[in-house]
Order: sequence, then structure tokens, then C-alpha cells
Amino acid sequence: MKAVSAREITRRSANRMIAGSLLSGLALPSVTERLAFAEPRPGRLDPASNSFLDEMTRQACLYFYEQADPATGQVLDRANNHTTTGHPDPRFASSIASTGFGLTALCIADSRGYLPSNLIRRRVLSTLQFHFNPMPTEHGFYYHFNDVKTGLPLLNIEVSPIDTAILLCGVLTCRAHFKDPQITDLATKIYNRVDWPWMLNEGKTFALGWLPATGFLTPRWDHYAEMMMMYLLAIGSPTHAIAPTYWKNFSRPRTRFEGFNYIGGHDPLFVHCYSHAWFDFYRKRDTFADYFSNSVTAVRAHKAFCLSLNRGYNDDYWGITASDWMHGYTAWGGPPLMGPVDGTVVPCATAGAMPFLPNECLRVLRSLKDKYGQYAWGRYGPCDAFHPTLAWYDSDVLGIDLGISLLMIENYRSGFVWKTFMQNPEAANAMRLSGFRSY
Repeated sequence: MKAVSAREITRRSANRMIAGSLLSGLALPSVTERLAFAEPRPGRLDPASNSFLDEMTRQACLYFYEQADPATGQVLDRANNHTTTGHPDPRFASSIASTGFGLTALCIADSRGYLPSNLIRRRVLSTLQFHFNPMPTEHGFYYHFNDVKTGLPLLNIEVSPIDTAILLCGVLTCRAHFKDPQITDLATKIYNRVDWPWMLNEGKTFALGWLPATGFLTPRWDHYAEMMMMYLLAIGSPTHAIAPTYWKNFSRPRTRFEGFNYIGGHDPLFVHCYSHAWFDFYRKRDTFADYFSNSVTAVRAHKAFCLSLNRGYNDDYWGITASDWMHGYTAWGGPPLMGPVDGTVVPCATAGAMPFLPNECLRVLRSLKDKYGQYAWGRYGPCDAFHPTLAWYDSDVLGIDLGISLLMIENYRSGFVWKTFMQNPEAANAMRLSGFRSY
């Protein structure tokens, strides 16, 4: 795999950030809509839909087991979806975020009995052991992309606080799920050694990242995006905490589109999903917002945006977020329009939004499988993106896109990840310190 330059990493990360000013208030869904999201369980699904989602879950869990190095536990950033053998893809770039999703996937696989429990525990333990030592870190933070076998960072790759946060969410999910003394000890040590104040670089918000040759990157995580988990993990740290007041330091801009009004900006849809994969924001709000309801509104606006483009989108075919496209990887979506949106559909956009708009997202996923499954589905589920009119179907799946799909489908079906992760006292305490209250 070609090494990714520091400039490219900065561009990709910057594309995920939002510009705007701090404002408050948002439109809440109706009581009927909110009750539809409470404690989702398989019994609310018809047998065919439940079977369909279970197959997607099983296939995604298979990716995180097969496309991880058995010794290091690191998960490949991407892999070919057309394999029939399950052998590891020959590419060598692992993603620390994919590994975080992968650790959570192992918990899901264990809870659903997809794989033998002894194999899963062994894989989790080897992963935690390697990531505690000898995996390279800086002040406890991990590099974004690494060699899957050695753990050494790829050329010109930054130390990434957001991707470290995703890894930590997976680590803490394992600690809560397995309740194994070795797993608990390693997971706690990995979390507790992260020096969160260092990544602030004497600022009011976190730096975007750090490079060995040049130091901290200039952009900051100073606007609402996927990084809510990062601030909460830092506030809840038992050893290197930042003050709860930092929760107020990132701005919360607003987007308005066709009557929808919500916190968000010029970013792909995934920014409204990632932190929700682990932290349970349902029926909670801080000084500024109910972020779960905010994501509901953001997904509704995104669907309306797609259907307004006159590019082939309809009730059975919509959803765009950062993904592959015919010419590489891009951050695209809207509203407002960003990137070369051309009629391509990205399955993880609707899969990752399942708890927010379940019926409409499920309709899309089942329709995509029924109409294009012969070409778009493979060993690990749907390919990362495809454009049937142009007869283009991505050959790859991406770990982070499969990951958000898997976790949010599981949360919709059972609430498993929310219930498990929130058993960590640091998570609940961080939300309390940040001003969250249930209602």
C-alpha cells in the first residue's frame, strides 16, 4: 500500500471538522419517534429483517477476526471483499481505529456466539498485550496507520487523538464485557497512561495530531464532529484528566436545510454517528443539546438532501458519507453539498444511522441487497460504495465503515454496545461532569 503523506492525513482529518459558531437549541423528534428508539430488540423486527441484520452482523464480525493479525491483533485498514478463503489480505496497513472497532466486534461475536469464546478471549488478550507493549505510542497516544505485523507507524503518519479514542472505546468495551482479570488490568493500563493534557498543547481544545518531525499539527478539534468521545474519555480519565470545562470549548455550529435545523456543518454524515456507537446519549442532554435527537434530525436532513439532488437517489437508494468512490477515497455528502456526489451510494451511511432512523435505513439496506447483492455483497457484507448505473462496485471494504455499521446495527437490535460500554464508571462519570442529565 502506498504510504500516506502528512499533508494528506491532515487534509483527511480537516475534512472531518466543522466550521461555525456556538449556538444552542434544536428540533426534537416527536414522542412517538422517540419511543421507537427506546430499547430496540429483535422482537420488533419481522423474521426476515432480523435474519438480514444478523447476517450483516455476522459477516462484519468475520472481517474483524480474519483481517487482523493473530499475534498483534491489529486490524487491516481495508481488505478485498471478494475473497472466498478468509485468508488475510496481502496489504499491510493497519488502522488503529479499525482495531478499536474490531475489539468491540469481538465482544459482539462473543455475545452472539458467532465464534468460540476461548478463541475470542485469546485474540482480545493478545491484542491488548501487544498494544500495551511493544506497540509504539507517544504519551499514550497511538499512530493512525501502522504495519499490521510490527506495529511500527507508516511513513509520515501522525499520532492521532481521535483514532486513539476509538481504540480506547474498544479497549474499554472489552474490559466491561469479559470481566477477566488480565483483560481488565491491560485495558486499564492502556487507558490510564494516555496523557490527555499533552495533546491540548497548551490550548483550549485538542490538537488535530502530532508528527515526530514537526510536532503538533496546527488545526484543532475545536468544532462539533465525531470527537465527543475523545473529550469525554479525557474528562473521565482517572490519571490524566482534563477539566470538565473543556467540554464547552468546542463550538456547535448549525445547519439548516429544508426546515431541518441541527448542530452540524460541512461534514460527512459519520460525524453524527461515531461517538454514539459507544456513549449512550439517548434521553440525555447537556447545556447545549440532546445529541441523540440532533443525530435523528441530521439523518432526516441527509435523506432529504440526497433525494433533492436528482442524481438517482430515492427512498430505496440514498446515503453518502466519507468512503471510497471511483477515483479513490473522499469525504463527501451533505447538506450542504460537499465532494463529488455523483449518484454513488455508501451502505455504511444508512447502516451507521440505524438507531436514528431505523425503518427508513433498514429499507435502504434490504433494497440494496435485493437489487445489487450479486455484485455489491461479498464475504464481509456490502462493499464500501457502489454506483450501479456506472457498473462500478468497490472491490474493498473499509474497517472503519464496517465497524460503524456493525456497532450501530447491534445497538439498534439489542443495545449491547451501549449497555456494555457504559458499565465503565469513567464513561458515566465523564458525562455527569460534562453536565449531562437524563430526562
